[in-house]
Amino acid sequence: MAMPTTCPPEATGSARPEQRRPVTLFTGQWADLPFAEVCKLAGEWGYDGLEIACWGDHFDVLRAVEDESYVAERKEILAENGLGCWAISNHLHGQAVCDDPIDARHQGILNARVWGDGEPEGVRRRAAEELKLTARAAQAFGVDTVTGFTGSAIWKYVAMFPPVGDDVIAAGYEDFANRFNPIMDVFDDCGVKFAHEVHPSEIAYDYWSTAQALEAIDNRDAFGLNFDPSHMVWQELDYVGFLYEFRDRIHHVHCKDTKVNLNGRNGRLGSHLPWADLRRGWDFISTGHGDTDFEGIFRMLNQIGYAGPVSVEWEDAGMDRLHGAPEALGYIRDMNALTPPSAAFDAAFSTKD
Repeated sequence: MAMPTTCPPEATGSARPEQRRPVTLFTGQWADLPFAEVCKLAGEWGYDGLEIACWGDHFDVLRAVEDESYVAERKEILAENGLGCWAISNHLHGQAVCDDPIDARHQGILNARVWGDGEPEGVRRRAAEELKLTARAAQAFGVDTVTGFTGSAIWKYVAMFPPVGDDVIAAGYEDFANRFNPIMDVFDDCGVKFAHEVHPSEIAYDYWSTAQALEAIDNRDAFGLNFDPSHMVWQELDYVGFLYEFRDRIHHVHCKDTKVNLNGRNGRLGSHLPWADLRRGWDFISTGHGDTDFEGIFRMLNQIGYAGPVSVEWEDAGMDRLHGAPEALGYIRDMNALTPPSAAFDAAFSTKD
């Protein structure tokens, strides 16, 4: 079994040294703000660094590969705010690699060079090339992890009606492997890991689909997991046990919270109701305000030896993010401070000299 992922020895920027696991802010929900402004906010709040999204003006993977001065400028902005970077995210373009159907939803999240003329198979192929480019950009930027999605050709069958044969589901995992193995070849060449976020609408969305996806891709080292408990809470998964079970695959960790409010009139599928609608059966909520057992998670992170970044992915449609993000940092700092004792707690009972 491979050892758990740890922080790279020289992460981009200069993270604060006092905490062994850096606490970062995922910039995906902040991409409406300029990168420099997000860096300023995160630095003032006391974050150790950022998990930088490859959209908005935050990180352009093509420029990072082609222009050394662009990489230097991004690093300088981080350093000026006392921030490091251990991972970049390309969730949006990863989504289009395996998705079926490809439609107007994707046009809204993809850059122009990937969307092109919108022909579905062309979009998928260009999205795959964008992920390969992201691996090269991560290497140029000096980080060893890319977080993201895969999309799925078979998520549309999750309701199991009209029924499909087992061969259709098997073909979906084969499609994922055929599309992602060439991408992972480039990640291997660049010395970069891909951390897939286990998430509904992806090829891996719960325990068994994760196991099947890893098997489909022959458990290759480059393909691992971005652990995010928020999607597991409302599915009633044992997410702490998930951490232990897949401990050799945890390349990155998100800290995002969920509040469940099942009352007999709503359900886990959301009823097509918008976020923050009180009729929903569950909702994303500011970290520390929901039902996620973060103490159990951090105790397990200690148990499995995970020393990489823990990234606050802040989402709450009922709270201002300028209040929620610094508050979430304080909460996760407290959880992150949980460390095993240097000696067994009952050692003082020993009668030996």
